[in-house]
Amino acid sequence: MRIPVVAANFKMNTTVAEAFELVTSMKKRLNRLSGVERVLCPPFISLVPVKEVIKGTSIKLGAQNMFYERSGAFTGEISPVMLAQICDYVILGHSERRARFGDTDEIVNKKLKAALAFGLAPIVCVGETLEQNEGGETIEVINRQVKAAFDGIDAFRDTVIAYEPIWAIGTGKAARGDQANAVIRVIRGALSKLYGDDAGQTVRIQYGGSVTASNIAEFISQPDVDGALVGGASLKAEEFLSIVEQTAKIKST
Repeated sequence: MRIPVVAANFKMNTTVAEAFELVTSMKKRLNRLSGVERVLCPPFISLVPVKEVIKGTSIKLGAQNMFYERSGAFTGEISPVMLAQICDYVILGHSERRARFGDTDEIVNKKLKAALAFGLAPIVCVGETLEQNEGGETIEVINRQVKAAFDGIDAFRDTVIAYEPIWAIGTGKAARGDQANAVIRVIRGALSKLYGDDAGQTVRIQYGGSVTASNIAEFISQPDVDGALVGGASLKAEEFLSIVEQTAKIKST
């Protein structure tokens, strides 16, 4: 059975004090939940303070990105060695990184290799643009991104994949549950070709893109959706708690 995973991506939001307050307000209820993995991904500057807040709980900590070299003259970057001392997870290949900061398929592949080498559990994001979606290219794009991300990787222990249609991220326009489930099946098929049917069926795949407390049930009720990567809604304590609690309840039935 695939244990669902819900991750909060704070993006470039919250000061250290705000992140500390937000996580503190959610800690008790998040920690009481079972049957769903909870991951908090604040900005880099808040990783250590948030780690202290959730110390002794079952809540996991994740980073929003990383560079693929372990050290060197890479001003402004964060290495897997640094994150491995603090985090459980790291988000890789988010559409905002691909579109605004030049993260190509090749770079995502390098980051994935580095994360696995240093014991970080990656959340690998894939997804198509609105133009690609409307042009009927979704399957082609998803297959290409998955194949490129896992090129040269023999095993991908603990890796989570997030299907994030770019046209739904931060727009308030979420995909339908059945649409998300259909694409996630494509992802499972791509992984099955690379690693065998067991891998395709056991990997956890989230949906991300304008996820809210009002629509999470539609996605989580789908058989192939194993959780959510939550952006804006994760900045509101009650909203995010509701998303996680609904996920735990629906997936336990």
